[in-house]
Amino acid sequence: MNAKNDRAELAADPALGVGNALTTLVAKGIGLDAPALTFDTEVDGHPAWEAFTLAELGERVAARAATLHAWGIRPRDPVAVYVSAAADQVLSYLALAHIGAIPALVNGRVPGATAAKYIQRLRAVGVLADAAHAAELAGHETDTPLLGDVSGLGAGKPADAPAPYRHHGTEPVVITHSSGTTGLPKAVAHSHHSLFASVRHRLSLPKGQGLNRMLGALPAAHAATVIAVNLALCNRVQLALVSRQDGTVVLDAIESWRPEAVLGFAATWSELAGEDLAARDLDSVRAWWNTGDCAHEAHVRRLVAVGNRSTATAQGIVRRPGSFFIDGLGSTEMGHSQFFITHTPETNRYGRCIGKPHAFSDVTVISDEGEHLGAGQVGQLGVNAPTLALGYWNDSVTTYRTRRDGYFLTGDLVYRDEAGYYFHVDRAVDAVELPGGEKLFTAASEERILARCPGILECTVVAVRDGDQVTTSVLLVPAAGEARTVPEEDRAKEVLAALEEHVARTVARVVVVDPDLIPLGPTGKVRKVLLRERYLKGELPVGSGTDLRAEAVSAV
Repeated sequence: MNAKNDRAELAADPALGVGNALTTLVAKGIGLDAPALTFDTEVDGHPAWEAFTLAELGERVAARAATLHAWGIRPRDPVAVYVSAAADQVLSYLALAHIGAIPALVNGRVPGATAAKYIQRLRAVGVLADAAHAAELAGHETDTPLLGDVSGLGAGKPADAPAPYRHHGTEPVVITHSSGTTGLPKAVAHSHHSLFASVRHRLSLPKGQGLNRMLGALPAAHAATVIAVNLALCNRVQLALVSRQDGTVVLDAIESWRPEAVLGFAATWSELAGEDLAARDLDSVRAWWNTGDCAHEAHVRRLVAVGNRSTATAQGIVRRPGSFFIDGLGSTEMGHSQFFITHTPETNRYGRCIGKPHAFSDVTVISDEGEHLGAGQVGQLGVNAPTLALGYWNDSVTTYRTRRDGYFLTGDLVYRDEAGYYFHVDRAVDAVELPGGEKLFTAASEERILARCPGILECTVVAVRDGDQVTTSVLLVPAAGEARTVPEEDRAKEVLAALEEHVARTVARVVVVDPDLIPLGPTGKVRKVLLRERYLKGELPVGSGTDLRAEAVSAV
């Protein structure tokens, strides 16, 4: 293999997948001295923000594999990894995959009590944790022994590592989990080939803009990070991974590390949009890559206004101010975003448009009765793609409940227009049917408010059915300095004017709240189920605003 055709050869290799990409590349001996992965923390004496070459990465992973093997870990053993640092998550995943064990990556932001229940359901052979997370688990029953502190894994001798396990395409190779916004996170099993399918697809295409130097601002325990690591390794791309996804942390990393592309979730884009981006040096950024929930127009527009991109013109390739934003819709279970749409400062297709399906994805819109719906009709998103996870670990009931007519039901409500573009309106669990038969879509309502109320950085719409009555609360987080610039009554009128009439009729209050009072899952998603439960108990976040029902009563 040579540097000119290695991407095509890797794409055509049927044995390649997320279980053996690193060991395969090291064995081929191409680009061993090239920088590969960079972490934001020191690991094994290697300084933070100093790149590991491919050879160094292979050595560090082999050292960990040797230690794990000495601790008794064998092929097909599920092992939970509950840590904070991206370096510990990624290196542990690669070392366990080297052995043929199955890493179950646990987001470090999951509270100890919840993590203990989750690990207990995994029925793993052991837990790898750092000191902080071992303390989190203390006092909680997991039925799983702590194997040791991850800080000691690198002490093994690389030469003592067992031969790399021979992975097969449909075998489970890593377990990640859902966001847990509706309860205990669900354990999702991915195969050797499923998480690699999108990487294989991209290897068969020309290398895109931004695929030289990428910053991964994704939760390290997420399936998206596993994909990003393999995408970087196989494309000979430098990838830096940050352990926290806060807006200031990501902006600091952009300024210091100078990536061409930044990978992240919607929650991070919201935080970035709330910062003074003009005061930051973001000229290196050509593209923002979003996965998970689709991003809001208000946040996308602020991001594409910075950075620069290359554009083909009649005069050749020219650099223009402003960046690309590649949006879509994905989830842990989907294994990769199934749609894509590219925004620039000049584009104007928003309204929660998630674009068109990738070439590898077969998607449909399905009614509650199982009928495949046509253009303009809202229904559940069904996906059939090689990227799909195998199912839920130790939970066949949920696995088969989410399958219908050969499609995985994602839990998202969407529709497509006559041009073939798809639009996301809500999660099925958050939408509410109104007494007149109309539907209230909370995510679509949030999009309308953010797009039409420029002083609002973030909002959460909570719709609760209590008997025959639907009551909606709009919780607002203003942009910096905007909290008191608009009178409460005027802000409420602005919000109601942004909403569809049948939605506005249900709004009981419009409140500015402290963002710290909004409950979030470990990946930054709002836990609307918990907010609805709190509403019924009279415990919704308190803030300054307008109680519209009280105003209506006083008017009578």
